[in-house]
Order: sequence, then structure tokens, then C-alpha cells
Amino acid sequence: IFFVDMQVFYYFCSQINIKMSIFEYIEQHSSAENDVLKQITRSTHLEVINPRMLSGHVQGRVLSMLSQMIRPKRILELGTFTGYSALCLAEGLTEDGKLITIEHNDEMECAIRRNLSLSPLGEKIELVIGDAKEELRRLGDKAQGERQEKFDLVFVDADKKEYCDYLDMVLPLMREGGWILADNTLWDGHIIDPAYDKDKQTVALRAFNDKVAQDERLEKVILPLRDGLTIIQVKSELRVINYEL
Repeated sequence: IFFVDMQVFYYFCSQINIKMSIFEYIEQHSSAENDVLKQITRSTHLEVINPRMLSGHVQGRVLSMLSQMIRPKRILELGTFTGYSALCLAEGLTEDGKLITIEHNDEMECAIRRNLSLSPLGEKIELVIGDAKEELRRLGDKAQGERQEKFDLVFVDADKKEYCDYLDMVLPLMREGGWILADNTLWDGHIIDPAYDKDKQTVALRAFNDKVAQDERLEKVILPLRDGLTIIQVKSELRVINYEL
């Protein structure tokens, strides 16, 4: 029994080493974090209980690159954490662009404002402390009451149990052809693990993934990046292609 257990243990360790070396290789061959992002990474690991919630180097570069490809004028972020992802997304904003980021944990406010102030991009970012769904309702009411520009890009990284509701509330706020990025959609592999069938967050994320997959108004793909990143585009009528003969 001991021999079998040790064999399993060594196999497990070897797999971790392989994954770690691949991840390190990817980091070494991707654009580097700037000094501000490095500082936020360090302070997050020193000061915050769950630093793995940080987007991190590689995902941060992906968020930045996608934003620079889209060139959004208005970005909405649900779930700020320590401000790392907001600054990455802001790298792609137009000159007159703005990013609104919503964080429910008021204990994070001082750290977020400090981190955003480290970069000139922080001036383009509006931090809102509050419940994401309440703030989405407020944005929806405001959009109905006045001619407000719609969002070009939305990053969803807040309460996983609310992802389905977030999607329903975000879509009316977006322009046609706009983009949604949803984080953690593979949930550390739990998404396909029967052992997590009663886990509320896993169940909610499965429902979200199914909802997105079945919505014909959306183009979508899940990337196996870190914990899963779903890229969604709101279809424009002009871009819908019918291949039926």
C-alpha cells in the first residue's frame, strides 16, 4: 500500500513540476509586467488573505492585449479586488475613455485607491464600492433616463453565484458588437467534476456556461487560461453569417 501511495505521490509531483515549468516558460516568453503591476502583485501577496484572486502576469497581459485590440471607450468591470485587472484593461482605452469598476468589499477600498493612484491610467478609472447587481440596476436606470453611451467591454469577475444575473443585466448596457470577458469559468476543473455537484459556486458557473452556450445572440469561446476565461461577443446583425445553402 505504501508503494502504491508513493507512486501516486511522485506522479502527482511530476505533473505539478511539468505544469509549473510550462507556466514559467509562458511567463518568460510573454511581455513583462510594468513596475506598477509588479508592485501591486507584491503588495497583494503581502497584505491580502487570498492573493491568488489576482489576475496575475499572464492573464493581465491577455486582458491588456484584448483591450488594445478592441480599443474601447467605455469599460465596465465587476469585481476589482486590488485593482490589477482594472489597470490592465485600461491600457486599451481610447484617449477619452473611461473604466468603471465595482467592488463589493469596502475593506479593499483604501488599497484599491492607493494602487490605482500609482499609474496615470488611474485617472481614467472610477471606483464604485457597492453590490454589483445594485450598481447594474442603477446603471440601467440611468441609461433609460438619459442618453448614456453603452459599454464596449465588460469584465465579469465578481460573485460566481450571480454570473447568470450579471449577464442578463449587462447585455442591455452593451453596444452591438461589444465584448464580455468572464473569469473563472472552468473553476479549477470543478466544472466537470461530479464531486462538486452540490457546490453552489460550481453549479452556478455550470449554469452560466450553459446559458452562454445556448444564447444565439452571442459568439463565445472558453480559453483554458488559469481558471478559465470566456470571451463573448454580442452579435451585430451585420456580422451574423448564415452558411445554410
